Amino acid sequence: MATLAHLLARADENRGCTQNTCPVSESVYGYRPSLGATIFFLILFALSGCLYAWQGLKTKTYFFTWAMILGSLSEILGYVAKLLLWNDPFSDTGFKMSVVLLTFAPAFYAAGIYYTLRHICLTFGPDFSRLKPAWYTYIFISCDLFSIVLQAVGGALASVADDDALLNAGDNVMVTGLVTQVFTLVVFGAFAADYAYAAYRHRHELNPATVELRRSLRFKLFIVALWVAFSCILIRCAYRVAELVNGWVHNPILHDQGLFIGLDSVAVGIAALALNVFHPGYCFPKEQEQIAQGIEKASGGGASDEEAGIGG
Repeated sequence: MATLAHLLARADENRGCTQNTCPVSESVYGYRPSLGATIFFLILFALSGCLYAWQGLKTKTYFFTWAMILGSLSEILGYVAKLLLWNDPFSDTGFKMSVVLLTFAPAFYAAGIYYTLRHICLTFGPDFSRLKPAWYTYIFISCDLFSIVLQAVGGALASVADDDALLNAGDNVMVTGLVTQVFTLVVFGAFAADYAYAAYRHRHELNPATVELRRSLRFKLFIVALWVAFSCILIRCAYRVAELVNGWVHNPILHDQGLFIGLDSVAVGIAALALNVFHPGYCFPKEQEQIAQGIEKASGGGASDEEAGIGG
């Protein structure tokens, strides 16, 4: 009976507690989410998502826009879950929604970031890249989608587990998805930094057709914003790995609300707003897409008309 009680306690993260029978410290997260912070970030991601939708329609940046809207929507629903947990820290629905949605939401933002490297390469010149520009899209977005699937499956398994084995399996799959995402981000960052260094070394041989764009302040600020967003998403994903690898019971990182707000909420919020303000659609207008299309075809990229632009 003692063994059975131990297994049931692990399968039920709240260990049979309700807010009428146990203190808040006995809940999964160990705290009642801050109402002010939850509402603030709920509004922030709602406004950011609406702005992405408007910017997408205006600039026709379709893939980037859908990635950012899906990220915003996942964050919004995740903070709705936080509201449920504020009302009842032992809410099963709130736990399931938050653990699934807030875990994989930044992967959508990462997909949008990955998509821009191809167009940056075409802007400076594809000859300096170790990969054909189109391959950045294929490789990194495929890896990102794979990590999203792993995180979603793992979160779903963990949230519906009714025995110890399924709970552990869900945890492991979710952590594997997060580790995959961190690895993909690191490799992407290495390729981006390598290309930046190559472009600097060949700074007198850059694409002459885009010289006006490259010299513009909006483009330079977009590059800075992209690195800021990338760094924030990487920090957030590394934090979530450290948070979830220790499980759901007696986990000091999981129980630290300040860490969650600083390394998850604030980090993802900065990434989202940075690319709202310095949106790629304003840096790659239609005339630049047509130039990039000609460059990629000339370099053997074989992109279709729709694929050539940032909004393809």
